[in-house]
Amino acid sequence: MTTLDPFDYKEPACALCGGEEFYYPEKRKQPTIPIRSIIEKIDSLFARNDLAQVEKILSYWLSEAKSLGDKRGELEIRSEQIGLYRKLNNAEKGIESVEEGMRLLSELELNDTVSGATIALNAATTYKAFGCSDKALPIYQHVEEVYKAKIEPNDPLFAGFYNNEALALADLGRDEEAENAFRKAISILDGKLNKENDIAVSYVNLAHLLEGKEGREDEVYACVEKAVSLLDTPTLPHDGYHAFVIEKCLKSIEYFGYFVDKTRLEKRMKEIYERA
Repeated sequence: MTTLDPFDYKEPACALCGGEEFYYPEKRKQPTIPIRSIIEKIDSLFARNDLAQVEKILSYWLSEAKSLGDKRGELEIRSEQIGLYRKLNNAEKGIESVEEGMRLLSELELNDTVSGATIALNAATTYKAFGCSDKALPIYQHVEEVYKAKIEPNDPLFAGFYNNEALALADLGRDEEAENAFRKAISILDGKLNKENDIAVSYVNLAHLLEGKEGREDEVYACVEKAVSLLDTPTLPHDGYHAFVIEKCLKSIEYFGYFVDKTRLEKRMKEIYERA
């Protein structure tokens, strides 16, 4: 009779852990911060849009990870801070988190792993958000190399990569490459369950990219209308992530003149945050 080793069926304890520690956190040789519990807590706070409390919790556990010498835990916290400070539009702390996160990736020799590349993707996106697309692009190029070597071309991770790389390319005036990247992101996610939020973001970004280009005005408005339609998908869960995506898209929907849709979606967003 064939027997199963626990490695065949146990859920991983931490995406960044290796060997037995990946499945058996109790076998680690030093104390570590409870990263799974921390992530669950901050996810619940993100659902309520309580970013101030998220920042407090992450700051506390960053200090704890440092005091314990828990480098992997420190990297996990830095990864969360990278995204948080982008949402808070705090360039100083955002760039600091990016630089520390990238340092830890190198120190832990995780640059060429999928999980490490995904953290690097988050870092590059924060560089871009704070006007450093020139620093972001080489990171995106490395992420693409890792993803192409280790995941399938239609993996949703690729969609996130293409969408964010496109924004940096647009900043650098490489509009044709940016448009191709946005369309790749849309193509990967099209038809996948509950991916309408992410596709809507790509369409909004594409609308901005095409704006002002001769002969493409109809395409611009078609992109915005498609984004609104996707956000109104009847089967799409009205959860914290949906509210977050609406918040990201609202200014653009208003900018392009869809005032009724903006008001309606804003009301939905507020209701989601209030009940979380």
